[in-house]
Amino acid sequence: MLIAKNIIKRYASLQVLKGIDLNINKGEIVSIVGASGAGKSTLLHILGTLDQPDAGSLIIDGQDVTQLGEKPLATFRNEKIGFIFQFHNLLGEFSALENVCMPSFIGGKGDKAVRERAEELLVMLGLKDRINNLPSQMSGGEQQRTAVARALMNSPAIIFADEPSGNLDSKNAQELHELFFTLRDKFQQTFVVVTHNEELANMADRKLIMQDGLIIN
Repeated sequence: MLIAKNIIKRYASLQVLKGIDLNINKGEIVSIVGASGAGKSTLLHILGTLDQPDAGSLIIDGQDVTQLGEKPLATFRNEKIGFIFQFHNLLGEFSALENVCMPSFIGGKGDKAVRERAEELLVMLGLKDRINNLPSQMSGGEQQRTAVARALMNSPAIIFADEPSGNLDSKNAQELHELFFTLRDKFQQTFVVVTHNEELANMADRKLIMQDGLIIN
């Protein structure tokens, strides 16, 4: 599903990633942990094609994304990659349904089928009664489940999550963690999760530890 080879990233004179090699299989949940400054978020942004490495190759779902131009890469990202962030990143002026629809609308897909798919996902994630609510009318857990539905909208090959439960209380965090495994079991969904939550990290199929720009286990 994902093959990264010798990923190197520098910012000015600071080398943040020092040659990362990583293989992730379809349907695998992989957690990445490490102290602040270890390079976790930088690696996640590169694996998610939000940033470019200075050297190395990255193959996702059979495509070497380091060889794609800006527009083809944006299209690939929209179709093949889902993102879940700590602070939801929902658009406040749009309903839950409209937020979930966004990835497909950006991809130019038709309105009726898109809305049906978004509603189906929201119902599946226990948000049937929140479909027309604005983010401000939902709890933190409900907002994060809406963000999960949005990440699933285009049936991505892989989902990257950056501290997904970092802004949730313990009950909602536990429910979110269990949801990832439900989605893996139901859809063979692949997840790469950067987290400081040891419980989530230890639940993963593999826990990778980063230190000083390298994966050390």
